[in-house]
Amino acid sequence: MAKTRRPLFARHQFRESAILSAFLALAFVAVQLEPAAGEERAVPTYHAEASRSGHFIVPGLTWERARTLHRDQDFEAHFPGHVHAQPLYWRPPREEHGVLVVATEENSVHALDSKSGQEVWRRLLGPPVPRSALGCGNIDPLGITGTPVIDPDSGSLYLDAMTQTMEGPRHLVFGLSLKDGSILPGWPVDIGEALKAKGETFNARDQNERGALIILNGTLYVPFGGHFGDCGDYRGRIIGLPLKEPRQIMSWATRARGGGIWAPGGIATDGNALFFATGNTFGPKQWGDGEAVFRLSADLHHSDSPQDFFAAADWRELDEHDADLGGSNPLLFDLPSQDGITPLVLALGKDGKAYLLGRNNLGGIGGALAVELVSLRPIRTSPAAYPARDGIFIAFQGPGTHCPDEPAEVWQTLRRKLGAANNQLTVLKIRNGSPPSIATAWCGALRGEGAPIATTSDGHSDPIIWILGAEGDNRLHGFRGDTGEPLLTGGADAEAMTGLHHFQTLIAAEDHLYAAADGRIYAFAF
Repeated sequence: MAKTRRPLFARHQFRESAILSAFLALAFVAVQLEPAAGEERAVPTYHAEASRSGHFIVPGLTWERARTLHRDQDFEAHFPGHVHAQPLYWRPPREEHGVLVVATEENSVHALDSKSGQEVWRRLLGPPVPRSALGCGNIDPLGITGTPVIDPDSGSLYLDAMTQTMEGPRHLVFGLSLKDGSILPGWPVDIGEALKAKGETFNARDQNERGALIILNGTLYVPFGGHFGDCGDYRGRIIGLPLKEPRQIMSWATRARGGGIWAPGGIATDGNALFFATGNTFGPKQWGDGEAVFRLSADLHHSDSPQDFFAAADWRELDEHDADLGGSNPLLFDLPSQDGITPLVLALGKDGKAYLLGRNNLGGIGGALAVELVSLRPIRTSPAAYPARDGIFIAFQGPGTHCPDEPAEVWQTLRRKLGAANNQLTVLKIRNGSPPSIATAWCGALRGEGAPIATTSDGHSDPIIWILGAEGDNRLHGFRGDTGEPLLTGGADAEAMTGLHHFQTLIAAEDHLYAAADGRIYAFAF
């Protein structure tokens, strides 16, 4: 059974005293396992929670039991359509078990019984947009791409559907009842029409919605970027829709053309502000909000203060080489220290670098606390964070530059070849200090481009990294989170999955791991 409260692993200090350490561990578990009202056993958003940690608590899933993980042959979940969004999990009050919710590029939403895979309900939301109707792109047809979000308080689901209409492609944001998939009153909202009524321009054909949606304080936030190929007139945009009055729309956009917010993890929040990363812009003479991490207030007010944004010092060079900072979503976490906690943000770029930022002061242009080249190739998937005794572990998909188990001459060869690397999983360790440090803890061998998640059995014990070899070996891999020891290798004797797309990630719910692919969901039990 997975719990999904915001991780509190960084709120506790470790002391040399064994008694105090034991007390803190017990206190940690007590707080971490206490579910919020309406959230028990839910996976309501991308990577389980609003900080985008990807940390799932699964009681009973120990290192030893991870070795026995197997395909659940009693679970059969099939549906039509390609899938790029992460599935969600919802357990209605007083129900014995829950439903998986999956959205497809056919603009269909399916609720599936989490034990059998049998369809509970489906909802069709209009025709998707064919690739031929767009200037560029790599998804055909284009429908629901960004991961939807569940509002546990109302039992509602919210999503953006790219829809073909008589007037051309439109972005329609829907609210659905999780009870039966019915469309909620006041929805859908046509983003282009709603902004036009406010005197703002929104080019629905060229804007794409790939990042995960999020809810903060009763408002739904939807990120927008462009299509693969960067065609047309698009901007990085955040749209805010109050759940009770969705047509009271709010918006923020990059000043320069481009700057898409396209990372699958979309927007993160610490409960107070919104954090997101932008990609490359096109030809600005001065910095125009690209290659950056932003912190916006809930009303989407833009601030010019360096405290509220970070941009790479070489943003112009990143623009020219399409080396987006926005390929991966910002990850929010609290780093423990002897004096308390340090609230931080980690950004990962297509330039292979990790940027460590102060969450209360992002630092402006070039103002990172620490910058380290950590990957031999572009980082384009969402990371996962989980606790270490003297810091925080961060896992991401990509070949590390300083894998501790490889001699220097091996990495020199890999740097020359750029693509021959077998170590496609890298785990960093962030330690407190002045400034905090970034080091590579271990690397894991697999082929594929899935996004990792972390599980622990109680919030800190038995850490495991799970990752799909999407568009590679198409198998599930598991590694011991502290050492990198393989627990589930996904070797040649393991059955490969079909229909996995790059960037796809898993979820943990009840006593299963679930992975969505074209036309089906795979379930793994232990």
